[in-house]
Amino acid sequence: MDLGIAGRKAIVCAASKGLGRACAMSLAREGVDVVISARTVGPLEATADEIRRATGVRVVTVASDITTEAGRAAVLAACPDPDILINNAGGPPPGDFREWTRDHWIAAVDANMFTPIELIRLTVDAMIQRGFGRIVNITSSSVKAPIEVLGLSNGARSGLTGFVAGIARKTVKHNVTINNLLPGPFDTDRMRSNFYHIAQVQGITVDEAREIRRKQNPSGRLGDPAEFGDACAFLCSAQMGYVTGQNFLMDGGAYPGTY
Repeated sequence: MDLGIAGRKAIVCAASKGLGRACAMSLAREGVDVVISARTVGPLEATADEIRRATGVRVVTVASDITTEAGRAAVLAACPDPDILINNAGGPPPGDFREWTRDHWIAAVDANMFTPIELIRLTVDAMIQRGFGRIVNITSSSVKAPIEVLGLSNGARSGLTGFVAGIARKTVKHNVTINNLLPGPFDTDRMRSNFYHIAQVQGITVDEAREIRRKQNPSGRLGDPAEFGDACAFLCSAQMGYVTGQNFLMDGGAYPGTY
């Protein structure tokens, strides 16, 4: 299927590895020029080179912290008028809420709620004027089913979800959609760090923690980031102009609810 987005421009945040990288690659394969950001230069440039070799599209790198005002300004300077915005930032660390101070909460909200809202604010009006825009927020399955050790993420990402539910109904008449992609357990560095935390708490090995999680999933496996990237690209397609304010759960069937 031709997704109808060749020649468009996209910003993909936290794209040097993991799910952000997969989204950038999938968009590039559809002919989208991408500006990718991450904090660490080496992995970011390596990812850019790989995307260029695989797709031939224009790839611009911005080594910055997207959760800061300066980082956002640098990314928008490289791509002032994106047609597509993929909001993504590393999640806050796992732990026990009794150990978290106000500073922990502010950092979580700043990264996983305020930053995507601010990027939407800075880009959505131009999308509306051009009559096309696709905004996808990478959040978490914890929005549907909270994960005990990820309380900081549960709270901050749920706040973003509530915000998107309102604004997405205002933009869709201009062919600007805003949706959320909710990953469950995918085979990424972030998930491996969670396995390490679980292993420490439970007194087991990291491999044992991983195997338990794999067996718990109805699919019998962890997700492949490439699957996630392709789903993101489809949400950004011309065909998805009638879908907005939705939470697309990708978790191998782990969420047990009907709705």
